[in-house]
Amino acid sequence: MARRSIGDVRRAELSQAAWSALVQYGIRGTTLDRVAKIAGVSKGVVLHHFLDKDALFEGVQRQANTLLRDCVVELLRHADTPLERLYAIIAGNFAAPVFQQEICHAWISLCSDVPHNSQSQRIQTAVHARMRSNLLSALRPLLSPEDCTRAAFQLRTVMDGLWLRASFQPEPMPGTRGVDEVDFAARRMLLPAGVCDADITAARAKMEHLSDLILSSRAYRDRALAG
Repeated sequence: MARRSIGDVRRAELSQAAWSALVQYGIRGTTLDRVAKIAGVSKGVVLHHFLDKDALFEGVQRQANTLLRDCVVELLRHADTPLERLYAIIAGNFAAPVFQQEICHAWISLCSDVPHNSQSQRIQTAVHARMRSNLLSALRPLLSPEDCTRAAFQLRTVMDGLWLRASFQPEPMPGTRGVDEVDFAARRMLLPAGVCDADITAARAKMEHLSDLILSSRAYRDRALAG
């Protein structure tokens, strides 16, 4: 594994401090001074690594999206069928390292900035394009071309909606609840197309088990937090 430079390590630490500030204060209340205080450095150190607040938030968005991407990719490595690929995507989006209430709060704060920030728009466009591509790859062997495209859009919408709901409710939403709701939607698209219910259940069970086994492990969490 390639060694990271001191600058890369410092930027990752500052991105994590900015993330903590987002959780506590929201996007409007997150200032460079507050990020510096959380990180235990001067404001000048923050500005040395990030030109301004927008650049810092860009780093936070990239770090957060990388963690989510890595959870999905890790599960996809173990998927042997289209259904398993589909449920790797679903389980990965609600895995323990990413689907936490504080992360949902920070995510909604970052999303609120998208309409006003072109760089945030580009990042989110890339994130949604990757999600769409992954879903289409899993759904193409299971549905007609027309239904495949629409199903991918609807499943993405359900997942985004659950993240939104989790950011609003007072109590944390369990990741299993998120998987349950997307599974409910997925079955109503797959079963009329002739996909076997038992095969769907088996694919879900395998990916949830692997998510619990791999992504919830302390070693994986430590690796993820290290960036």
